[in-house]
Amino acid sequence: MDNTQITAADGTRREPGRSSHPTPRRRLGCAVVAVAVAAIAVLAWRCGSKAADERQSTAPTATVVTPADTTALVVQMVRRCSRLHTTEWHLHKIVTHDDDLRLRGQLLGQSFDVSLPAGQRKIAIPMDATVKGYVDLGGFSADNVRRQGDRITVYLPNPEAVLTSSKVDWQGTKSYVALTRSRFTDEEMADYTRQGRQAMMNAIPTLGIEQAAQESAARLLVPMLTQMGFSEQNITITFRDDMRLVVKEDTEH
Repeated sequence: MDNTQITAADGTRREPGRSSHPTPRRRLGCAVVAVAVAAIAVLAWRCGSKAADERQSTAPTATVVTPADTTALVVQMVRRCSRLHTTEWHLHKIVTHDDDLRLRGQLLGQSFDVSLPAGQRKIAIPMDATVKGYVDLGGFSADNVRRQGDRITVYLPNPEAVLTSSKVDWQGTKSYVALTRSRFTDEEMADYTRQGRQAMMNAIPTLGIEQAAQESAARLLVPMLTQMGFSEQNITITFRDDMRLVVKEDTEH
């Protein structure tokens, strides 16, 4: 057997009859390995890109709240309050009426007007009424809110006062009718009680409903606005300059 070996110039040895070039089978194997490595690299790149996108989509983003957004939120919160009852008063009034029989005329060129003692007629009717003050927030809109930097002013709608009920104390009613006069009729007494209710309604504007409405609204709205980030000293609850008190009678009671 011939064990002759050939030494190449680079120092490697090979046996006689073997070629130093790779066979087709070895070339095919190398190509398969290269393709597999490339596929693994592409797959790894895609997975890394998808994970980065997911992290970016789930990362918290900062929300910028504009004054318009804050105003809309204030309007929405205030509208939920609907009707804001401010206070309640119980009024007591005694309706009096004097109906004297008088003698008028002229004597010796002089005019005279004399009350006849036998013609007097008097009545006193006690009445009680309940007055409720409130602010209707159902129509509250962005026009009722003004923002100036970190300051906010809320303009309340016109306050309303309603005479919700009235009661006549007929048992406590006192009357005096002279012998020469007729007793008070039901129509007359009904007219006197109507005048009494009207007199109590005329007195409602002097009860201070505006101030009570402002204080009640402040107790409700200021905590809501402080939760939104406003400082209490930067919050103003007030009425517009053209504010007017709406007085009416609840005819359903």
